Amino acid sequence: MTHAPALLVIDMQNALAEIAHRAPETIAVIAGLRARARAAGVPVVTVQHHGPAGGELAPGSDGWRIVPELAPEDGESVIAKTSADGFLDTELDAALAALGVTELLVTGFATEICVDTTARQALSRRYDLVLVADGHTTSVRGADGPYAEPDRSVAHHNEIFRHLDFPGRSIRVLPAAEVDFGAPVPASAPAGAR
Repeated sequence: MTHAPALLVIDMQNALAEIAHRAPETIAVIAGLRARARAAGVPVVTVQHHGPAGGELAPGSDGWRIVPELAPEDGESVIAKTSADGFLDTELDAALAALGVTELLVTGFATEICVDTTARQALSRRYDLVLVADGHTTSVRGADGPYAEPDRSVAHHNEIFRHLDFPGRSIRVLPAAEVDFGAPVPASAPAGAR
């Protein structure tokens, strides 16, 4: 099978960037990947959450808009979603199939919700996966709450994905600097060897 990657950018919207941990750094990482993907002829697909009317992610509101640094260019796919799963009741799978995509490089917000859910669904739908280790983030929160601190949550999810085992699928966790859009997908490695 031909190696055909796409860069997936999940929910990098104004209202979410305002509550995101290390938002400027994460946006810069994704913007750099987008530039490299475009230079290599790799499609960029943006997933945009559509919230209820009157909410901070209501379609057409300023909070709903993609952050300016990551605004999709003409001709790029923008997929509307209403749940944590970028595939559920959306056009994502059809858009990827139309592009001939076999591997998704996943970035965006929020690590343990939309990024995790969409990445696992991609594997179940038989896409190879790269979780960009420094290209996803979560919300800002303190150490005294019920959730893991942001850096620990990101590190935790990176480690979990290094050990997932989906037979026949390649799963890699790479920092953006190590992403090579032209490299073929390696043979599926056993869990723990990534």
